[in-house]
Amino acid sequence: MAIELGPTGQLARVTSIDAHGTRVCFKFPNGTVGWFNQVGQEVKSYAVGDVLLIAVDTGNQRVEKMPMDTWPDESWVGVVKIKLPDITIIESGGRFRTVPTTTTLCYEIGNTVQAGDAKGVTRVLSEQPISYIELPAVDDQVVERFRLTCEGKRDLSFDDFGGLPAVVDRARELIEVPLQKHEALSEIRARPIKGVLFTGAPGTGKTLLARIIAAQSGAEFYEISGPEIFSKWYGQSEDLLRKLFAAAATHEKSIIFFDEIDSVAAQRSDESHEASRRVVAQLLTLMDGFTSQTNVVVIAATNRPQDLDIALRRPGRFDWEIEFPFPNEHDRIDILTKTARRRKTCGSLPHRHIAGQTAGWSAAELAAIWDEAALLAVADERSEILEEDYIGGFERVSRYRSQSRSVSSTGART
Repeated sequence: MAIELGPTGQLARVTSIDAHGTRVCFKFPNGTVGWFNQVGQEVKSYAVGDVLLIAVDTGNQRVEKMPMDTWPDESWVGVVKIKLPDITIIESGGRFRTVPTTTTLCYEIGNTVQAGDAKGVTRVLSEQPISYIELPAVDDQVVERFRLTCEGKRDLSFDDFGGLPAVVDRARELIEVPLQKHEALSEIRARPIKGVLFTGAPGTGKTLLARIIAAQSGAEFYEISGPEIFSKWYGQSEDLLRKLFAAAATHEKSIIFFDEIDSVAAQRSDESHEASRRVVAQLLTLMDGFTSQTNVVVIAATNRPQDLDIALRRPGRFDWEIEFPFPNEHDRIDILTKTARRRKTCGSLPHRHIAGQTAGWSAAELAAIWDEAALLAVADERSEILEEDYIGGFERVSRYRSQSRSVSSTGART
């Protein structure tokens, strides 16, 4: 097969153009800037934001216009400040960034979002803005608010987790056993398990299983949602991490759980914000600082493991991974049966029928059936969920789910 190889060079993005359209200023992905003059030829039409290939071919300098999706669009986290029909302004890392307004994803002013310079907002992380810690120093009260209280762990057991028995067994082996048998493992000089990475789609039970293991093993549980770790004060994010790890180490056994770890410890690059690079470096230092006496296991959850900084996946850090798949039919029957126990129901319910109709559903989507069923029961002035409510709840969630995926697929084709 014959192919024609085009020129090679460096990608650049147009940042400004003079009034005559002859001098074009550009920026490389690493931040280096430059310019070129269009002379000796018909002036080409460029626009701010265009992606160019700047190449040197057999001694001749060439500039080629490239598709927009060739530009490396790194993701970052920020808070939406202004949303206009064409552009959105997001505050990220103490500065304002302008991105194109996304029409395929619903987000509002004040939302904490993940975005890219070219793609715009790609994900809503929270409806609330990033929670900045307003204190000049991190004290015990700030650290304590990340610890799950006894009330938060009360009555949690493995009977509350439906399906995925292999996942549960592996998680208990990697987390519960080392916490319970810490001294025995130290005696035989086994390498301590410091970090375990939970991966899988949202709603597959990553956070719930971590809480159950903490409750059943008697471990203290510190839960940190990714964006919560960032502070507007220089160095305070690192200070908070240090104090969280220090507090966890004071207990007989502890679990530190990072939800949405990809929003905190994304792959570092030349364009990464300084605060993000410092947080990743501090997290690596703390995990490397575990001693044989430290009975702490760090769990991190993400649905985008490919975005994590590669240093976090090295031996002695998050080198153990457990994938949470979507439940199969047997798992879905188990999930529906167990979640039914926490509701007031009447009569036999068709769990097997519903499970057969919900292939590809997450545990969270299955649990949502009960919320809709309860609304239907109350609307008809019943104090118990009947079979008709149960089926109606399934139909409602199924309809909402289909609409959501239709919007997502439309956006993917756009």
